[in-house]
Amino acid sequence: MRALLQRVTEAAVRVDGEVVGEIDPGLLILVCAMRGDTEANADKLAAKVAKCRIFHDDAGKMNRSVSDIGGAVLVVSQFTLAADTSGGNRPGFSTAAAPEDGERLYEYFSDQMRGHGLTTAQGRFGADMKVSLLNDGPVTIWMEF
Repeated sequence: MRALLQRVTEAAVRVDGEVVGEIDPGLLILVCAMRGDTEANADKLAAKVAKCRIFHDDAGKMNRSVSDIGGAVLVVSQFTLAADTSGGNRPGFSTAAAPEDGERLYEYFSDQMRGHGLTTAQGRFGADMKVSLLNDGPVTIWMEF
C-alpha cells in the first residue's frame, strides 16, 4: 500500500458539496492499495503512520506522533498514487488494486487507524471528492508497504 501523509491544521472532504469527513489538527492520509496488497500491508502501514513522529515537541523538534498530540486522521482513497509515469505523457494505473480490493483495503486501513486509538474520518471511495487542507509546515511524507 502507498500513502501520502500531510500534516494539517485542518482538512475536509466534500462530495457533491456535502462535507463527508473533516478533521482539525492531525494527518490527511491519501492512500492507495496496489495490486497484490493484503491486510498485512495495511496493518504495517497503519502501525507506521500511527507512530510516525512528525509533530513538534516542546523543543520544536519533530518528535511526536499524531497520537501523542491527540490529533485525528482523515483517510482519503487515491488510486492515482499508483500512477506509472515512465512512458509517454499519460500516466498508467495498471499497478493499482482492482476497485473491489482497493475499497476493501481502504476500509480495512481506516479501521486499523481507529484500532490505534485515532479519531478517523474518511472520504468516500470512488466518489468525485473535493479535498481542502491547510498543510502545516508544510510536512508531507511518502510511505509504502
